[in-house]
Amino acid sequence: MKIHRIDCYRVRLPLRIPFETSYGRLAEKAFDLVLVTDELGNQGIGELVPFEQPDYIEETIDIARIILQKHLIPLLDNVDIQHPKEVALLFNEVKGNHMAKSSLETAIWDLYAKRNGKSLKEYFTDTRTQIPVGVSVGIQTDLTKLLDQITKYVALGYQRIKLKIRPGYDLKPIDAIRNKFPDILLMVDANSAYTISDSSHLKQLDAYDLAMIEQPFAANDFLDHAQLQKELKTDICLDENIRTLKDCELAFSLGSCRSINLKIPRVGGLTEAMKIVEFCKEKELLVWLGGMFESGVGRALNLQFASQKIFTFPGDISASDRYYYEDIITEPFEIRKGEINVPDGLGIGVLLAQETLLKYGTYNSLFVK
Repeated sequence: MKIHRIDCYRVRLPLRIPFETSYGRLAEKAFDLVLVTDELGNQGIGELVPFEQPDYIEETIDIARIILQKHLIPLLDNVDIQHPKEVALLFNEVKGNHMAKSSLETAIWDLYAKRNGKSLKEYFTDTRTQIPVGVSVGIQTDLTKLLDQITKYVALGYQRIKLKIRPGYDLKPIDAIRNKFPDILLMVDANSAYTISDSSHLKQLDAYDLAMIEQPFAANDFLDHAQLQKELKTDICLDENIRTLKDCELAFSLGSCRSINLKIPRVGGLTEAMKIVEFCKEKELLVWLGGMFESGVGRALNLQFASQKIFTFPGDISASDRYYYEDIITEPFEIRKGEINVPDGLGIGVLLAQETLLKYGTYNSLFVK
C-alpha cells in the first residue's frame, strides 16, 4: 500500500453549550479532517484534534499542522506500507507531537481496513455492537442550571457523569449533585488545577463516593499523584500524564493512579493505544476511553475502539448532539437507553456529509504524488 495523496478539511464547529474547565472556556471546536488516499483510490480519514491554545497539553492545532506538513507526511513518500503498525515506527524519528501523528496513523488504519473490505473493529478483540457511554459536564457556577443540565443527561440515559472542577468549585457542586442523585456513577476531573499543597482539601472528596478523581495535579507530577493516591480512598485517574506505554508503566510502578483515561490522539494513535490496553489488562488497571470533542469521524474511531469488552467503565463518547448542532457525517450518533451503536461499515464505518462539511470547513491539499 502506497500513499498517493493527502488532503484535509479545516473545520470549525460551534458548540451547543460553551464548555468550561479549569483551564478555559470553549465555544467552538477547531479540527482538521485528514484524508489519505492510496494507489488504488481507497481513502482513509483521520481527525486532527489538538486545541488552539496549549492549555490541555503543549500541542496545538497550528503546531500540529506544521509537523504534519514538514515532518510526518514526507516520511510516507515512496514507502510501501504493509500494515498500519509500521506507521508508528516510521514516525519515531519525530519526537512527541502525538496528536499530529495520530491523525495520519488512524487515517491509515481506516484506509487499511477499507482496502481489505473490513470494519476497523475486526482488528480488535472481543467486541460489542453497543457500548455504554458517559457524559462530561463543564464548570457551571449556577447550581440550579448545573443540576438541570445533569437531570437532562440522566433522562437521556447517560450512565456516568463527569464534573469538571477547580479550586473554589468542587465540594459545593459535588455535594449538590450527590444530594439530588445519590446513586449516580459520578467522577470529577480537575485538569491539573491543584497541587500537592491541596491534598488535605482533596481528601474531603472521599466522602462523596466518587468513581475517581481525574488528573488533580500537573502532567509531570507522577510522584505527587502517587503520594496523594496513598492518602485517598478514592481512585486517582491519570489523563494528561499518559502519552505512551512507558508512562503507564511508570504510573503503575509508582502507584500514581488506579485508572487510566486513554485518549487515542494523545498517545499517537491506535498502535500505542492497543499496547496500553494490553498492559492495563495484564496489570488489572482500569482503563477507559476519553474524548477530545471529536466530530463524528473521531467519535466513530472511539466507538469502534471502545467496543472491546475490556472497556467496562462508560467513557466520554457522548452522542453527536451533546456538543454540536450539526455533525459532518451522514448519520450522527444517537444515544438509546444509555448506549450508542458501534458503526459497522467499512473502516471506521461513517461517511462524510459533504454539504455540512463545506458549510463549516475549507479544503486544502497537503500532498500529491
